[in-house]
Amino acid sequence: MCGIVGIVSEKPVSQDLYEALTVLQHRGQDAAGMVTCHGRKLQMRKANGLVRDVFQQQHMQRLGDGTVGLAHVRYPTAGSSSSAEAQPMYVNSPYGIAFAHNGNLTNSLELQADLFKEDMRHVNTGSDSEVLLNVFAHELQELGADRPDAEQIFKAVEEVHRRCSGGYAGIALIMGAGIVGFRDPLGIRPLIYGKKETATGIDYMLASESVALDALGYQRIRDVKPGEAVFI
Repeated sequence: MCGIVGIVSEKPVSQDLYEALTVLQHRGQDAAGMVTCHGRKLQMRKANGLVRDVFQQQHMQRLGDGTVGLAHVRYPTAGSSSSAEAQPMYVNSPYGIAFAHNGNLTNSLELQADLFKEDMRHVNTGSDSEVLLNVFAHELQELGADRPDAEQIFKAVEEVHRRCSGGYAGIALIMGAGIVGFRDPLGIRPLIYGKKETATGIDYMLASESVALDALGYQRIRDVKPGEAVFI
């Protein structure tokens, strides 16, 4: 069990992501991580430990003024407890994609072999989260768009559902596009989303549990449905 959260806002999101992680801490105590996006640059911090220990003041300052971001707390159910498997994870092709994942793939070893032999992608850890990220990235790359739109992103998620077996919920930050959250077709892992009206516009949040939305004053919209994807 892990906790995931993603926010799209008109203002810096790092502090809100931190606060969301603190109320999701019960979902994972082994590692925590965060990535924010400002313009064409990603800033990331992740390490083993509790949220309060991983993110010190200097780390929060380095996460900068990014208005889009993801965060994760980890309880390792696959792979190892190495800090190399802390999330979010990142691949630079295509576009640059950061990914936070909760769940387990039951065909992870087969997928890893397919990624290497057919998709020509190398998976560097034993984490099925990295496998899922690379499957999504490959399917998005196959569409060949200079900048993916919602329809193309949904098509890539459809291919993830076709190839991946197990229970999973994930949030991906795609550089230059936005964030997409999705659940496995059986809805085994939870994901909910909501919004908050502010003086600068409407902020959106995706999270594992509604407590993260409530703590930050977001209005719950609904659960992401089994097999559904939500793009912001």
